Amino acid sequence: MNTIEAVPLAPTPACAALYGWSKLQSHHLERLAMVYVRQSTPRQVLENRESTELQYHLVHRAVELGWRKDRVVVIDDDLGQTGSTAVHRAGFQRLLAEVALNHVGLVLGIEMSRLARSCKDWHHLLELCGVFRALLADQDGLYDPCDFNDRLLLGLKGTMSEAELHIIRARMDHGRRNKAERGELFSLVPIGYVRRSSGEVDIDPDEQVRSVVSMIFEKFEELGSVRQLVRYLVGLGIRIPVRPHYGPNRGQLEWRKPQLDTIYGMLRHPFYAGAYGYGRTRIDPRRKIPGRPSTGRTVVPMEAWQVLRKDSMPAYITWDQFLAHQRRLRENRSWFDALGAPRNGASLLAGLVRCGKCGRRMAVVYPGQPARAHYVCHRNDPTDRCETQDLAARPVDELVERQVLSAIAPAAIELSLSAAENLERERRRLSQHWRRRLERAHYEVDRAARQYHAVEPENRLVARELEQRWEKALLDERQVREEYDRFQGESPAELSEQDRARIGELSSNIPALWASPSTTIQDRQEVVRQLIEGVAIDIQGHSEIVDVAIQWVGGFVSRHEVRRSLGRYEQLSDYDRLVARLTKLRREGHTSAYMADQLNREGFHTPRGKHKKFSGVLVRALLARLGLSRRRDVSNLCQPHEWLAHDLCRKLEVPFGTFKGWISKGWVHARKVKMGMQRWIVWADEEELERLYKLHAYCRPAPSVGYPLRLTTPKLRPTT
Repeated sequence: MNTIEAVPLAPTPACAALYGWSKLQSHHLERLAMVYVRQSTPRQVLENRESTELQYHLVHRAVELGWRKDRVVVIDDDLGQTGSTAVHRAGFQRLLAEVALNHVGLVLGIEMSRLARSCKDWHHLLELCGVFRALLADQDGLYDPCDFNDRLLLGLKGTMSEAELHIIRARMDHGRRNKAERGELFSLVPIGYVRRSSGEVDIDPDEQVRSVVSMIFEKFEELGSVRQLVRYLVGLGIRIPVRPHYGPNRGQLEWRKPQLDTIYGMLRHPFYAGAYGYGRTRIDPRRKIPGRPSTGRTVVPMEAWQVLRKDSMPAYITWDQFLAHQRRLRENRSWFDALGAPRNGASLLAGLVRCGKCGRRMAVVYPGQPARAHYVCHRNDPTDRCETQDLAARPVDELVERQVLSAIAPAAIELSLSAAENLERERRRLSQHWRRRLERAHYEVDRAARQYHAVEPENRLVARELEQRWEKALLDERQVREEYDRFQGESPAELSEQDRARIGELSSNIPALWASPSTTIQDRQEVVRQLIEGVAIDIQGHSEIVDVAIQWVGGFVSRHEVRRSLGRYEQLSDYDRLVARLTKLRREGHTSAYMADQLNREGFHTPRGKHKKFSGVLVRALLARLGLSRRRDVSNLCQPHEWLAHDLCRKLEVPFGTFKGWISKGWVHARKVKMGMQRWIVWADEEELERLYKLHAYCRPAPSVGYPLRLTTPKLRPTT
C-alpha cells in the first residue's frame, strides 16, 4: 500500500476565487478520476436521456481539473438501480473498492444523491475518501472530506438526499393510497378476471374459465382442504386458466397444472367476493434475505388492511362465503391452537378434544403403534393436576361414534336423496367441463385450418409451420375426445336404478356405511366436525372413570361417562369393594372360575376395562397378590432366611415384575421350585433385606445412569 502523505493546505490562485484554499494537489492527479453515473429506474434510463448525458459529460469536468482523458474512468453499472441501498449496486461497490485500494483521486457525480440516498452508504464513502485523501466533486464545486467545513457540507447534502428520497416515497405512497381508496389501483388482476381497455376490471368473458373458477370454490366448501382440492383437480385432469402478466404470451389464455400456492392465493383473495382490498401484505426488513429482493413479504390481518371496499367488484362468491373460507383455512393450519385439517391418524377427535380441568386443547400422540392414539394434556406446569389427563383415545372415540350415529340415523332418507342429488350434480358439472374442453379443441383445429388455408401455397416457409400447428391441434382434439369418451364410460351423467338402490341401501344402514372400508378416517372426522364443536375430558383422579362432555353444534351439551384402561388394580374406583367381595368368596370356598364368573355378573371390571373380563387365571393371580390364595406347606422346601418371592415382594412393597428383573440380573439369590406351578424361593437375611430396601428406594439421577454396585451385588450366602 502506498504511503499517505499530509496534504498541504496553502492557498493557491487557481481555487482562491471559489474557496480561498487549495484542494487539488499533485498526488490527486496521479490517481484516477471516477465518474459515477446512475439513474433510479429503467424507465428513467429510457426517458430521461438528458440527465444521463449530463452525467457522462462529467468526464470533461475531470479533464478541465487536470486529469488526462485516459485516466478518467466512467462507472455506469448502476443504471436502472435505486440509490436507497448499496446491496444490488455493483458499480457503487466497485467505486468503494477502488477508493479503498488508494487508486482514486477524485469522485465525480452530477449531484450527491446520485452516489447514495442512504446516510449509511454516503458516510461510508466519505470515510473512505477521508482516509485515502480522495476528493469529491459535483456541479456546485470541489470538496475535501478531510476539511471540516467541506465534510460538514457533504454530510448535510447526504442528509438532504436521504430526506428527499423519503419525501418522494411519501408523495408516491399518498398518491397510491388516494387511488386505492377509490378502488382504482390495480397492479395485477387475479385468475378469472380481465382488465378492459378503459382500466375497469371484469369477470373473464371465457365461459370455461368462469366454470373452472366457480368449481374451485364449490369443491373447497365440499372438501374443506386445499390439498384435497388440488388432488381432486389433478386426478380429473382439470387445468387452471392463467393469463400471464409478463412475457411474449401476455394476456393470452393458458391452461396450467394446479399448484398449491395458486389455489391458496385464489381462496385468500377478496376480489372473488366482490371486495377491493389494499395493504394486504407489507415488507418486513427483518425477514429480507440479501440477494433476494422478493423476500420479506408478510401477510397483514384483514382488520389492518389500509383499504377494504365491499361490493365494488364483480364476484364469484358472497362475502360470507369468503369469511367462512378464511376461517376454514385458519383451522386447517398445523398449529396447536388450530383445529387442523382431517388427517389419516387413528384418532377420531383430533383437534376437538379439550382438557376438562384447564380447558386447553389436548394433543394426540401415538406411543409405539400408529393405531393406538392417546389424548394428552401438555400443560407446562408438571405439578398441576392436568398431569393425570392422559388416556387412550379408543373409549372416548367409541362413545362419540355411537352418539353421532344415533344422531344422524333419523336423517337416513334425507341423506339418501342428498347423496344422489350431489352425485348427479357433480357428474353433470364434470360432463359440462369436458364438453367445453372439447369445444375449445374444435375451435383450435378450425383456427389452425383457417390460418393454413389463408397462406399462399407457394410460401412453403410459412405453410410448413402452419401445417405442423394444424396437425398438433388435430392430435390435441383427438386426445381430448378420447378422454371425454373414457369419462362418459366411467361416469355417466345420470345415475342408474341400480346406483340409486345402492345409495338408498347404504343410507338406510348408517353403521354399515360408517364401518365400510371405503369410508376413510378423514371422512369420519369430517362428519364428526359437522355435528360436534368440542369434547371435554375429565378423569376422576387416578381412577378408570372418565367424564365426557360433548358440545354439539347449536349449543347443546351432553354428558357421559366411560371407563379407561389402567395399569394396576389399586387405581380402580371400586378396588376396596372388589377386595371385600373376593375375600368373602374365598371364605365361602368357591373356585377361581366361579369367582371370576360371579365378578363379571356383578359388574366388576379389570384394570383393562370392559374389553377384558375376569378369568380364573386373573382371579388366582389377584388372590395371590392379596395373600388370599390357599397356601401349601412349604416348610420342607424353604431353608432358613428363605422366602417365597411373592411374600418377599409384599414385605418389601416391590412389584413382582420389578423383583423378577432383579432375579434375572443376579441381584438376589433365588432358586425355582415346583409346587403345583413354578415358584421362586429367595434367600435374604436381615442384612440382605436392608440392601433390598435401599435398592428399591434408590432414585437414579438419570435413566442412563445405573445403580451402584453396593446395592446390586448380593451378599455371599453361607454354605451351611
